[in-house]
Amino acid sequence: MIFLYIFVGLILTLLIISALMPKTYNVEKSGIIKKPAAEVMSHVSNFNDYAAWNPWQQMEPGAIKTISGNPGTTGHKYEWRGKKIGVGNLTIRSIDQKHIHIDIVFLKPWKANAKDNWLFEPWGDGNETKVTWQNSGDLPWPMARLMGPMINKNLHYQFGIGLENLRKMCEG
Repeated sequence: MIFLYIFVGLILTLLIISALMPKTYNVEKSGIIKKPAAEVMSHVSNFNDYAAWNPWQQMEPGAIKTISGNPGTTGHKYEWRGKKIGVGNLTIRSIDQKHIHIDIVFLKPWKANAKDNWLFEPWGDGNETKVTWQNSGDLPWPMARLMGPMINKNLHYQFGIGLENLRKMCEG
């Protein structure tokens, strides 16, 4: 009987802790690429290049991917389906001379929505670009909130890999 009380107490404690954790996350990482902003933007806004630099797509090169719409325009879409990386899609929501805003929908292993926001700033002599990759989304209660710190740490690490891959691809 004591075991049951301890178990229930532990579960209640975890639920209360998760209720006090942040409801959203926001991760941001920047890097410098030695190419003009327009050239770097063209690789991010063209989902035909996506699998070449994105760290999650590189985890499962054999994943099924479908690309639709015109690169560099609103509505351009990338859909993926894999055993390791799950199921989801990206769609360019808006784009201008300095920004790309992307909606992300995850369907499996769990349903979630997120937003990628990209900022491209001329840097140095103008032949370099400061690229800022920002991602934000909700952390549903209870499990995602408990995992929030781990999600932030993992995303920050993966963004570093992605920006380095993008730099290598752009600089050739």
